[in-house]
Amino acid sequence: MSVETEELVRICEALPPAKRTEVADFARFLAARQDDDRWESLLSYPAPRHRLDVFLRESAAESETPLDPNRL
Repeated sequence: MSVETEELVRICEALPPAKRTEVADFARFLAARQDDDRWESLLSYPAPRHRLDVFLRESAAESETPLDPNRL
């Protein structure tokens, strides 16, 4: 376990349960944001993405009617 993780555990152990929950929620928020940042970097990559472009064109050309669950 890293020094930072050990320190975080000590801090959390000193907090009341409600504050521990807030710390855990904030950690989850940071983890989700990190995932978002990774996707943003992938999507903003400057190289052409021919398959994605084809998919987007085909998707835009599809009908706007909702899916019929009975036909799936």
